Amino acid sequence: MHGIMPNLMHRILLCLLPGLIWLLPAGAEAAPGADIEVAVRVDGETVHVDVNFLVQATPSEAWAVMTDFGHMQDFISNLTSSQELSRDGNLVVVAQKGKASAGPFSYEFDSLREFRLTPFEQIRMRQLGGSMKMFKGTTLLAAENGYTRISHHSDAIPDVWIPPLVGRKFIASETREQFAELRQEILRRKQSAEKSSIH
Repeated sequence: MHGIMPNLMHRILLCLLPGLIWLLPAGAEAAPGADIEVAVRVDGETVHVDVNFLVQATPSEAWAVMTDFGHMQDFISNLTSSQELSRDGNLVVVAQKGKASAGPFSYEFDSLREFRLTPFEQIRMRQLGGSMKMFKGTTLLAAENGYTRISHHSDAIPDVWIPPLVGRKFIASETREQFAELRQEILRRKQSAEKSSIH
């Protein structure tokens, strides 16, 4: 059992790269993300992830954080670097590196992804290179009664097998925490802007 654990955790962690800013931090943070809905389905070698939650901000306020590729290492805890390599209108190529950990295990990862942006409404992404065989995803933003609803779907094929039961639970936990960090940064910037406008 102990002999397979490093490979098992590595396989799970590699699957936790849902793109964009979407590199996942380690550990659980139940309180901030308890209301974030996450559904994970493993179908053969493909991992499907759906996320749905509200943030008390406008779509443009949420968008500013979700597309701040050059500073994501400042608010996504397991990123060590995030660089915008090129931009052609609303087509952006981003390279990210980081280190994820689970218990005594830690692993470095990297991704190269292309993002197609429809400002304040949609972010479409696909894998160009890195720690997965395939990754594609879509994130939608929609105004809803003074909030913004953020809906995310991704399909990923890691380069190793993902255990269906343990993998689903771990991916869901890590995904929920990552989006909790994202929402926390959106609210932090909104509050900072409101304080600045008062003074």
